[in-house]
Amino acid sequence: MNRIISIVPIVLALALTAAACHKNSSTTTTTPSPTQTTETFNGTVPVRGSASNNFTVANSGRVDVTLTAASPPATVVMGLGVGTPGDAGCTVLPGASTNTPAGTVVQLSGTVSAGSLCVKIYDVGNQTAPVTYTVTVAHF
Repeated sequence: MNRIISIVPIVLALALTAAACHKNSSTTTTTPSPTQTTETFNGTVPVRGSASNNFTVANSGRVDVTLTAASPPATVVMGLGVGTPGDAGCTVLPGASTNTPAGTVVQLSGTVSAGSLCVKIYDVGNQTAPVTYTVTVAHF
């Protein structure tokens, strides 16, 4: 009888060790969400001219552009586009532009790849004087 009692703790220890080594096959990996960056740019667009500001997108994803102020007059419609910076200035990407007055709602949005980009603000033919602007670009 003494021999059976001394084997029970060893068998119990082995069973517990085997249970502790069991691998859980339903593990979950979480990827942290990229942080949104909002940049604000100010400048002046001359009559029949344009202005641009460069920004860098760290991760592919959504870009939202808002012309938050443009005057005089406060209702002036401006061209707004997203493109790639280069020696010739900001070359607007196909389909990445709109004509809009300033406002608080996003006027231009889309999905871009990571890299160097620019936002272009330009006269669409109705300016009678230089226009000062503020534009925000939100991206990841």
